[in-house]
Amino acid sequence: MGKKVYILGGYQTDFARNWSKEGKGLNALMMEAMDGAFAATSIKPKDVDTIHVGNFAGGLYTMQGHMGAMAVNNSEDLRGKPTSRHEAACASGAIATLMARAEIEAGIYDLAMIVGVEMMKSVDSKRGGDFLGTAAWYEKEAKGVEFPFPKLFGKLGNLYEELYGLKYEHLAEISAINYENARKNPKAQTRDWYMSKEHACSTGQYNMAVGGIIRITDCSQVTDGAASIFLASEKFAEKYAKKHGLKLKNLPYIQGWGHATAPILFDDKAMEARLAQSKSSGKKVYALPHTRKAITDAYKRAGIKGAKDLDAVETHDCFTTSEYAAIEHFGLAAPGEAWKAIEKGDIRIGGKLPFNPSGGLIGAGHPVGATGARQLLDAYKQVTGSAGDYQVKNAKRVATLNIGGSATTNVVHIIGVD
Repeated sequence: MGKKVYILGGYQTDFARNWSKEGKGLNALMMEAMDGAFAATSIKPKDVDTIHVGNFAGGLYTMQGHMGAMAVNNSEDLRGKPTSRHEAACASGAIATLMARAEIEAGIYDLAMIVGVEMMKSVDSKRGGDFLGTAAWYEKEAKGVEFPFPKLFGKLGNLYEELYGLKYEHLAEISAINYENARKNPKAQTRDWYMSKEHACSTGQYNMAVGGIIRITDCSQVTDGAASIFLASEKFAEKYAKKHGLKLKNLPYIQGWGHATAPILFDDKAMEARLAQSKSSGKKVYALPHTRKAITDAYKRAGIKGAKDLDAVETHDCFTTSEYAAIEHFGLAAPGEAWKAIEKGDIRIGGKLPFNPSGGLIGAGHPVGATGARQLLDAYKQVTGSAGDYQVKNAKRVATLNIGGSATTNVVHIIGVD
C-alpha cells in the first residue's frame, strides 16, 4: 500500500423513504446526504477539495445526468471545486471511492467527498427492472426479459447446483439473517418487516419464483437512498484528529483494496467456471474467479492472510446467491462449502465472521449507486464502535464487497484501525 487514506465518517439517508411520494427529487436526496455528512463530521464545505458522485442510472430513473455538477448546489463554498460522476452499475459507489482514494494517495488532494445516490421508486417495477437490465449486456441478456437480474442470479444458483450441489434452505437462512439484522438498523428499509426462514422457504402468492431458484425473499430491495463519506490524506486527518480531540491511530483508514472485472455476459462467466473445474483434477474451484481476485488483491494490499483476519464483512447480497458465493470467495468456507458456514452460524452477529450486520442489500436496502458508499460507512461505524444495535463486538477490521452486474465489476475495500 502507498500513503494512508483515512475515512472520517459520513451519513446515510433513511432507506425506507419514498422520495417521489414526498414530492422530492434527486437534488433533495443528494443534499440531505451531503448536509448530514457535514453535520456528522463537523467538516466544512470549504475544506473539501474534490467531490466524486457514484450513480448508476439517474439518466433513466430521473432523466438527470451530470450529477457531479449537481453536488455543488449544496454550498457556495463548493462552487469551483472539481467534481465527477462514476458509473459501474451496482458498484458505482465503490468505483467513486476508488477514484477519490487514488487522487489522495497521489497527493493531488487532501479531502474528498463521495456521494452515492440512486432514486429508483420514480418508475413502476416493470420499467425499473428494464432499467436495471442495462447493468448486464442489455441486447443479449435483458432486452424483452421481465426482471432480468433475478434470472441472471438464478443462473448463479444453477451453476452452483451443477458444480457442487445447492440446497434452497441455505439461501433461505441467508435471507432470514439479513432481515433479522436489518431490524437492528434504524436506517434499514425493512426494519419494520417480518421475515423468517420458514417464510423464505415457502412458495406461492407471497413468495413467487422470479428466476430459477430465486424467490422474492432472495431479492434485494428497490430503494431510494444516498450515502456520503469523506476520505482524507494523513495530513488532513492529523489536523482533523487534533481539532476534535482524537488520536490519529484511532481513525479508520483503507488498509487494502481490490478491483477486478469479469466478462459482462453471465454465460461467459459460467463457461470459465466449468472450464476451470474440468482442468482442476477434481479439486473444487471458485465459481467467480474475478471476484476472488479482487478479494485476494485486497488481502495482499492489507498485509493479511484471509478471512480469519477480518471481524465482519459487508457484502453485496443483491440476491442470496451472491452472498452464498461471497462466503466462499472471502475464504470463510472452501469452494462449494458455504452451506457449512451457514449451518454453523458463522455468518451471524456473534459468529465466526458476521456477514452484513447492517442487513445488507436484502435488509438495509439497495439504492444502486449508493450501496458502495453505504457499505463503507457501515464499515467505518463498525471499526469505530458506533454501529449501535448491530455492532460487532471488538470489530477492528471490516471488508466490503461491492459488485456491478452479474459479478462483473468487483470492488473490495478493507477498512481498519491500527
